Amino acid sequence: MSVRVGFLGGLGEVGRNCAFLKIKGKTALIDCGLMFPEEDMWGVDLVLPDWRGLLERNEDVRCIVLTHAHEDHMGGLGYFLRERNVPVYGTELALAIAAGRVEELGVKKDFRAVAAGSWVEEAPFRFMMIPVSHSVPEGCGVAFDTPEGLVVHTGDFKLDPTPIDSRPTDLPAFARLGEEGVRLLLSDSTNAEREGVVPSERTLGASLRNIVREAPGRVIATCFASHLHRIQQVADAGLADDRYLAFMGRSMERNVRIAGELGALDLPGNRVVGVDKALSLPPHRVMIVTTGSQGEPFSALTKMAAGRHRWVDIDPMDTVIISATPIPGNETSTSRVISDLIRRGAQVFHGRNANVHVSGHAAAEELKILLNVVRPQTLVPVHGEFRHLRAHAALGEAMGIPEVVVLEDGDALIIDGDRTLAERGVLSADLVYVDGSGVGDVQEEVLAERGRLSDDGAVMVAAAVDYDTGRLQGSPRLVGRGFADEDGTALRSAREAAEAAMERFYDNRRPGGTEEVEAHVKRVVRKSIKSETGRRPEVVVIVHRV
Repeated sequence: MSVRVGFLGGLGEVGRNCAFLKIKGKTALIDCGLMFPEEDMWGVDLVLPDWRGLLERNEDVRCIVLTHAHEDHMGGLGYFLRERNVPVYGTELALAIAAGRVEELGVKKDFRAVAAGSWVEEAPFRFMMIPVSHSVPEGCGVAFDTPEGLVVHTGDFKLDPTPIDSRPTDLPAFARLGEEGVRLLLSDSTNAEREGVVPSERTLGASLRNIVREAPGRVIATCFASHLHRIQQVADAGLADDRYLAFMGRSMERNVRIAGELGALDLPGNRVVGVDKALSLPPHRVMIVTTGSQGEPFSALTKMAAGRHRWVDIDPMDTVIISATPIPGNETSTSRVISDLIRRGAQVFHGRNANVHVSGHAAAEELKILLNVVRPQTLVPVHGEFRHLRAHAALGEAMGIPEVVVLEDGDALIIDGDRTLAERGVLSADLVYVDGSGVGDVQEEVLAERGRLSDDGAVMVAAAVDYDTGRLQGSPRLVGRGFADEDGTALRSAREAAEAAMERFYDNRRPGGTEEVEAHVKRVVRKSIKSETGRRPEVVVIVHRV
């Protein structure tokens, strides 16, 4: 009986991780993540995988299995559940953090916490979570026992020998699965190009303590709100220097609260204070842990850097620690925040000038160790840009894995006995944009139009024509917004061109609707302005019949 594995996101990009497994006509999703918008995605809030094909074909989705509590793996969950409410399996912490996103959308949930190491039945699926070390507690891989053999997904992982939570990647469990025979391995490729091994998370402790100890005033630290291991280390450094801790940012505050309740963070209650209390303390007794490691426009750190934060004004006594690396696409905004902080006098430590960050993803030697332990019949690299997938594939080929298949978003793999069939481009893998309350309403042409508005501004053309004859009533009126035309020459020329175009249009055509003349005037005005200025503003034409 064949098994089909498909990929809706996360292969060829960083984010939107979402795969599915199909057995006997039933489907299970593995993760349901999101991607944060890139700089040219004007006005977009979030980007989701394109699961519309599953819903339109009325696929029988039986459950979702979450590997861990990162937004790129579970941030889209609420949007899917709004369309198809199914049971969601994961560890207690992963589900607790995911619940916040789901509840914000007002969606009911059926969350089922499972312990790693035990088989779970959700017919026709049988699966088991496998502990892995990552940058968030309770990370897991997942193994599916299918009619065609074991299908194993590593989740995001590294082989950290001294993890903060003393919960290393369970190589013995992967080895036992390998001894049974793994038909297909889906494995994290993020750091496949990086030689050697990734240092342990614990190696940051001394560096963070040194920076905090030498700080003359406040310490403001930022990392991903879900990176609870890093939050623990940053907090420990502050506590070691006898500082009080204040957490800032909605996601940071929520995750710290949840992790504290579940024992995933160890913070003394008498040392955690509100921001208002922290600002009343001597600066050398304060550490603020905040959001904004990716230069997000509305995050607390970005506002501080721009001098727009309602409570915190950066001053030369402040020390800022940015304990993260930019997600691809965020490099410019992150660099801008660093420069703005330095311009205000702060001393800034970040991944390029200090030992304040290590990756949560396995490098090449770690990937080879896992491959050697599991020895799958087929390897499909997942999670990463195409170059990462190819680098991981090369590792598998060098190690003699019998079959290595590089797939991308929209591809699928059919397993049938000893045969595997790659189906390329058979699934929709479009970027689905969340824009305000709308999901999927914004198309590429809308983003292109927003880009033109941002670059070149807009020109509005308003004209009135006689209802019966179609003749122009007075001269058209042109108004520019975000459009550079200091002396008005370009708009005057464009108005004359629009007026002449409308008169010629109605001389040669019968009176009718306005759509055709609006399109004609738009072309004429855009051409006139381009010839005068070299710019191509968005042109909006409105013709009223009076």
